[in-house]
Amino acid sequence: MTASLRGRHFLSLEDFSGEEINYLLQLSTEFKRLKQAGLRPKNLEGKNIALIFEKPSTRTRCAFVCACHDEGAHPEYLGKDDIQVGKKETMEDTARVLGRMFDGIGFRGYKHETVETLARFSGVPVWNGLTDKHHPTQVLADFLTIIEHFGTLNGLSFAYVGDGRNNMANSLMVGCAKMGMDFRIISPKELFPSQEIVDISMNFAKDSRSGILITEEIEKGVKGADVIYTDVWMSMGEEAETKKRIKLLKPYQVNLEMMKKTGKENPIFLHCLPAFHNNNTEVSREIGEMEVTNEVFESKFSKVFDEAENRLHTIKAVMVSTIGAR
Repeated sequence: MTASLRGRHFLSLEDFSGEEINYLLQLSTEFKRLKQAGLRPKNLEGKNIALIFEKPSTRTRCAFVCACHDEGAHPEYLGKDDIQVGKKETMEDTARVLGRMFDGIGFRGYKHETVETLARFSGVPVWNGLTDKHHPTQVLADFLTIIEHFGTLNGLSFAYVGDGRNNMANSLMVGCAKMGMDFRIISPKELFPSQEIVDISMNFAKDSRSGILITEEIEKGVKGADVIYTDVWMSMGEEAETKKRIKLLKPYQVNLEMMKKTGKENPIFLHCLPAFHNNNTEVSREIGEMEVTNEVFESKFSKVFDEAENRLHTIKAVMVSTIGAR
């Protein structure tokens, strides 16, 4: 299949059909094969890429930078202290300036409205590396990892466990509904997703003949799941709520018992990282294992580092398909 995505923004999976998402995944697979063979086709030769990061990141930054270099582009990293947005200049004006100099803009930050403003005013393709509502580049990497393990997405059962109202839960629900995957959120009622995103996803699920379940019952939610997915219990800026959230989410920790409750012989575990799975970091020494036990994280079920690597290949596919030679 071929698809023309040239000139398109990549802000949310809501904006892409299942066929277009599948095209991006096929292209990602091709780029991964080429990378492993030591081949770099330089589809972005001569392109300049602005990377605006309000929030720091290991995987997202490295994936964008390596993807740019592999494909022949020049990346310019702009951290929160490198530009004057909100201090001396509006995002609208910043977008219009950067759009005159760069061929594409990657954004990772707080409000989704900010990346929408960039897209509206820059005049060049804008890619969402994370906002408070959506994290679409991560979901592409998740889907590529699932395909590599199961050979397909359609018909699989996917269980997201933990904070059901965050950006990962939103994007995974939309993406799974688009791709024909049975999707469940297993979460405390206080952390159920907004009805708006559920309704949007339900409409996509009808088209793909898949299902969506939102429940606080762990056994009901994970039974039959091919994929168990979780995320950190605290996002940046929520550290003050640590004790409250740990108490609320502790029953939803992914452990070996939960993996067995799927009833599947070889379910896989995914996590967008970083993960609090042991006591070996400054933060985890104070609070210990949180959203996943080290036993699961280091088990045969865990595909988290395949998933992390796949950020590179899927981001490359997004950039090349929207501004490159494909």
